[in-house]
Amino acid sequence: MFEGKSLIEILNMGGWVLYVLLGLSISSLTVICYKFVEFWQKSKVKRVDFLPLLFEKIKNDSLEKAIEYCDSVNTPMAAVSKSGIIAFKSGENLGEFMDREIMIQTVELEKYITILGTVGNIAVYIGLFGTVLGIISAFHDMSAIGAGGITVVIGGVSEALIATATGLFVAIPASTAYNFFVKKIDKFIVGMEYCSSAIEDKFNLNYFHKGKK
Repeated sequence: MFEGKSLIEILNMGGWVLYVLLGLSISSLTVICYKFVEFWQKSKVKRVDFLPLLFEKIKNDSLEKAIEYCDSVNTPMAAVSKSGIIAFKSGENLGEFMDREIMIQTVELEKYITILGTVGNIAVYIGLFGTVLGIISAFHDMSAIGAGGITVVIGGVSEALIATATGLFVAIPASTAYNFFVKKIDKFIVGMEYCSSAIEDKFNLNYFHKGKK
């Protein structure tokens, strides 16, 4: 069916709808690559490694050293921990500071994710819309020509179904990536909340030596 045809010719077979789907596909792939790299970088440091080292730095060095360590680690847990340490130094409420930072980090993690959810939801419908338009066009051509019968209709329908297939091809990766990233965000949130709780408990219980700066 596509033998010897260029990409432009194939797109023209499906009509303008395929160009819309191509744009959605490029957008979703861009977001997938960007978020994959971002989450991979932020997942390098595990909670079981981060917290003990952070507590050790505070005990043996100072709060300033701990803040520097948080700045050197690219993970939402570090940002939340830093906000808690700064709140402790300032005599503010640790829980409120860290809760606000968790919200900020969550919004940052969710950035662009809605694009994947939207593409996953609408790509199939756009493809079906293109197919319906193609079928209407096939019947219109048959009535205008007045000849060809079922052969003309089948040829038109087969070309129209390209839009549906393309819609599925665009929607499936977008939906899969969206679900994957949502799960990753949930894990990040759990890690941030655990760090927040652990740091608040340690400071409230006077776990660290007094007089540390």
